Amino acid sequence: MHHLVHQFVLCYHAISHAWPAALAVSPYMFRHQLEMLLRRGYSGATFTELVNGEAPPKAFVVTFDDAYRSVMRDARPVLDDLGVPGTVFAPTSMVGRPGPMAWDGIDQWVGTRYEQELTCMNWDELRELRGAGWEIASHTKSHPRLTELDDDALGSELVGSRVICERELGLDSVTLAYPFGNHDARVRAAARDAGYAAAAADRPGPVRQFQWPRINIHPVDDPRRYRLKVSPTIRALRDSPPGVALDRLRSRYRKLRTA
Repeated sequence: MHHLVHQFVLCYHAISHAWPAALAVSPYMFRHQLEMLLRRGYSGATFTELVNGEAPPKAFVVTFDDAYRSVMRDARPVLDDLGVPGTVFAPTSMVGRPGPMAWDGIDQWVGTRYEQELTCMNWDELRELRGAGWEIASHTKSHPRLTELDDDALGSELVGSRVICERELGLDSVTLAYPFGNHDARVRAAARDAGYAAAAADRPGPVRQFQWPRINIHPVDDPRRYRLKVSPTIRALRDSPPGVALDRLRSRYRKLRTA
């Protein structure tokens, strides 16, 4: 499958005015980023539309991992206004649960005044988004690092979440995003065996059905950085074998520095 350089997938998490987290982009910044793409002739699509070859030739996909309630509160008004659909990857055992979600990377906000930002949407909210033309998809059941699970637990996380999405949302085809972007050949094969149509990663690389590259967007991505991230030239370089190798080196270096 070749990588169409004018089609790409953005990875957001929360959209929030106040939350000073590395995964929370402000509504103002979010709007500015999407307006820039629309001005350049791009159109919005869902992840499944892109995967199925149903997206326009020049298209971007807005995905949200974790199904934070702020997506409904602060992202939906922007997307509605711009006529762009979203794709939400929801950890199904968290949907509708009271209290904060918590795992490595967000649990430091539990017990702070931002704790309510960790609330997951409920099924009625997700059904409302689906009715508005959005795609609702799987982020497993409990957001584990899939490569660290044994085969039985891996199958349970993947199959269980797909079945719940189908039942709650009336879907006959479900896509997946790997929590923490964490996957390997065994996990990708398990996702295929679990009946998913496709899966989104969170690193650069060639387009593969169960390893679709996405561009992570963070609050530090000012207009200049954002323009570089979505530039067709930069994306082609990042998704090339040397670019992927460089990204792996940078990732290892960051882990060593924080170890």
